[in-house]
Amino acid sequence: MNEIEKKSNSRDQLNILVVDDEINIRKTISLCLEIEGHSVRTVSNFDDAVEEIKQRLFDVVFLDLRLGTKNGLDLLPYLQSHSPSAKVVVITAYASIDSAVEAIRKGAADYIPKPFTPSQIKIVVEKIFELRTLQKQIEDLQANLDSNFPEIDFSSKNPAVEKVMAVAREVAAADVNLLLKGESGTGKTILARAIHDWSQRANKPFVVVSCPSLSAELLENELFGHARGSFTGAVKDYPGRISLCREGTLFLDEIGDLPLSIQPKLLRFIQEKKYERVGENITRNADVRLIAATNVNLEKAVQDGRFREDLYYRLNVVEIEIPPLRERKEDIENLANRMLAFFGRHNHRNFTGFTEEAISFLKNYSWPGNVRELRNMIERTAIFCKTETVGKEYLPEKILGSEELPHLGDKISLAKIEEIHIRRVLAAAGTLQEAAEALGIDQATLWRKRKTYGI
Repeated sequence: MNEIEKKSNSRDQLNILVVDDEINIRKTISLCLEIEGHSVRTVSNFDDAVEEIKQRLFDVVFLDLRLGTKNGLDLLPYLQSHSPSAKVVVITAYASIDSAVEAIRKGAADYIPKPFTPSQIKIVVEKIFELRTLQKQIEDLQANLDSNFPEIDFSSKNPAVEKVMAVAREVAAADVNLLLKGESGTGKTILARAIHDWSQRANKPFVVVSCPSLSAELLENELFGHARGSFTGAVKDYPGRISLCREGTLFLDEIGDLPLSIQPKLLRFIQEKKYERVGENITRNADVRLIAATNVNLEKAVQDGRFREDLYYRLNVVEIEIPPLRERKEDIENLANRMLAFFGRHNHRNFTGFTEEAISFLKNYSWPGNVRELRNMIERTAIFCKTETVGKEYLPEKILGSEELPHLGDKISLAKIEEIHIRRVLAAAGTLQEAAEALGIDQATLWRKRKTYGI
């Protein structure tokens, strides 16, 4: 096996096109990259480059700015049409660095000044390869999303939810910034992804950034990226999430926790689609749709000086508020059955559903954690339930304590009233001793009553 074959087997092969009217440049780049195991084609003029682009898909294109009397940048429309994922590396003389910077603003990935060395070529391709790998990882994560979470069915019997979904579908194609509001666990991330999938950006990345999960410095780096050497530990360039979701959708979860120090930079990106990486003076642009979500009152945050008013209005072009689960109880049975079927498949079980009594408990519970809490409860139930139909005995104590107490005079036995009361006290108490004291009985009596009622 020769050296080229060894390199080719050690990593993915890139298809590379070199467009330069100098034969020595073409030979140098070609030899350097073929040794690394890549497939390289070279052309000397604009017309031949167009033909190559029409016939093949390329991952990287080395492009001289001057091709005789023609401008190399005029090839960009052909590349965007035939090889939209190709990364363009501009080749330029020192005298035309400004032109190279302008090329980057128009979408080029990098530039190399003449004269250059083989090591510079390898470094540039390595950076592009790393970026391509990151993008592939994001695509794989998106493809595997449905295997990790229950399939989402947005059908609803609740008028408020039906209105939310109608608005979401309508604005999906409008390509405007959105602000999703709702309590934690109502499904803001899921709705954001659905809007992305319904939009014209569906075949581009959907990237999530959780604003509360990182410090201000790390969050700025995560969003905008950094240049190598910009701070201790920055051993290589990092493109940032904005670059990774170019032409796709960036979802900023819990935007209310975005640090004030980052808000001006985000505002500028929303207004101009331009930004700079940390430690770098090159202005980059990216066509990215922004969807933000919050579970706090942003209007109050603006009044308190914790959130910029101009940023708030830029984000809030269209506002969608998702109702909490307790306000859409008519959907609980459908959601619970669908999630039970999903987790049943994952655990190689075939469930027929819930008993009417179990559904009654689910509907009477307040669900402070909303759909996320329901999902977690159903997942646990699917693991421990031993029967095909899920009865109340497999529901958590806090849910069993949620049954609505009957009114005085209702036709119900004293035993049933006692059971409901004991369940509620147990759900609220921290210990069995505390529950026994609240009920006015000793622990032995409480144990017997728990056994009687199957608690």
